[in-house]
Amino acid sequence: MNAQPQVVIEESPHEESRHSAGARTATAEFLMQHCPWADPDAVLLVVSELVTNAVRHTAGWWRLRLTAGHDTLVIQMDDSSPLPPVAREPDFTGGGGFGWHMVQRLACRVEVRRLPYGKSIHAIWVRPVPAPTGC
Repeated sequence: MNAQPQVVIEESPHEESRHSAGARTATAEFLMQHCPWADPDAVLLVVSELVTNAVRHTAGWWRLRLTAGHDTLVIQMDDSSPLPPVAREPDFTGGGGFGWHMVQRLACRVEVRRLPYGKSIHAIWVRPVPAPTGC
């Protein structure tokens, strides 16, 4: 892996069916190339949730950025809505409310930053430290 961070950008498409599928595909390829230590299931679930939330709760554009350093992975979702995500009580009868809770549990750290044109959500993972072997 290069010492320089690698960045890939997936932007809101014009076709409705491409939203999360394109983002997941770009993310899976990025992880295989630049961040093989990351849990792909956790990262892809977070990407799906962030894209779905941006599509559902933002009237405008969204942009997904993935950056990998040697020991970090940052999933950054920028969108045009200034409103921060809100954790809702999960509805077990099909009404949702699970996504933001999952994002917060699956990433090592989550930050929400206000931008002049909306907000930026950063889901951050840190490479696990291997357990020492022997005594």
